[in-house]
Amino acid sequence: MVERCERCGHVLRDLGRCPADHRDLAYGGEPTLDRIRLDLTHRELVREGVPDRVFEIGYGAGSMLRRFRDAGAAVAGVDPDQLQVDVDPVVRAEGDLRVGGIEDTDGLPGDQDLVYGIHVLEHVTDPHRALAASLALLRPGGRASFLTPAGDGDGLGRYGAAWWMLEDPTHVRFFSADSLARAAADAGFVDIEVRRLLLDSLSVDAASLARALRPRSRPRGVLGSRAVLVGAVASLPVVIGQRLVRPRSRATLQLIARRPGGHRGCP
Repeated sequence: MVERCERCGHVLRDLGRCPADHRDLAYGGEPTLDRIRLDLTHRELVREGVPDRVFEIGYGAGSMLRRFRDAGAAVAGVDPDQLQVDVDPVVRAEGDLRVGGIEDTDGLPGDQDLVYGIHVLEHVTDPHRALAASLALLRPGGRASFLTPAGDGDGLGRYGAAWWMLEDPTHVRFFSADSLARAAADAGFVDIEVRRLLLDSLSVDAASLARALRPRSRPRGVLGSRAVLVGAVASLPVVIGQRLVRPRSRATLQLIARRPGGHRGCP
């Protein structure tokens, strides 16, 4: 059971009331699929050029920050160490990295050109504080970009408790396009745009279908099954075709917004 706001479509999840056969760990992806996602997301983040200063919320192993560092950017970030993985040694040595949540970590480096989070906002308990803290990190005119599961997409209605986004026990909320734009505006962002991404989370339908057909405990997650991975790859033409025809079937929202001031054309 989840709770949905009738006005803006925002979804809240109480793990006790909606266990949804969740896995034991926060991470339940697949390394090859994750590398593809990072490549696609990096391409999206540098559409306006490589920024000089970049800050990642939830940097994990530092793989995305490494891409920016190798392109010449100064990199920084904060992470609650939820995944407990080894951070890229170059990023650890050269980046300004902090451990904690964006909402409650002091002394973070400001004047950033780009602040971003890849599937982070669904984890935080206070997204309004998280977005306000993100705004404060940016230089005037600086850009923010956040990817998060689409709570107003077809996935939750189609698969119910089997929806793969519910497998992560730390997913406590799911934004709608409306609630995401409202939250950004309330935090003080301007030039707000919310997109539905075509090529993010392409395995979610196959993973959700597997969970629906065989509902059972999977401590390490459904994507640990080779059969599910093969099914996800085989279904890609169908999934992409469906997403082209029906944007609501796209599993991920992207928020793009700016801090007021500066020149919009700056990276």
